[in-house]
Amino acid sequence: MLITTTDGVEGRRIIAYKGIVSGETILGANIFRDFFAGIRDIVGGRSGGYEKVLADGKEMALETMREKAEALGANAIVAVDLDYEVLGEKNAMLMVVANGTAVVLE
Repeated sequence: MLITTTDGVEGRRIIAYKGIVSGETILGANIFRDFFAGIRDIVGGRSGGYEKVLADGKEMALETMREKAEALGANAIVAVDLDYEVLGEKNAMLMVVANGTAVVLE
């Protein structure tokens, strides 16, 4: 299935709109990752643990959205938007939401 942030697909015509689809995921951060991220904040550098959580959250949200689009009979999702939010006490949870329009391309 083609998933894109653009409103259409160059060279392909949208022949049916199946509706808005979304995928949501909420992930928790753990104390060790938080501790080492705090050290990196002090000494500099990238936080591989948090980058992995962001990447995993994005993939899970996109996969859920794809499954919903397939259930509607779509073969593509256009106009995809990804949103990230932190939730919970001490912002210990990460929510990733993917939204798009399920379509059928010819």
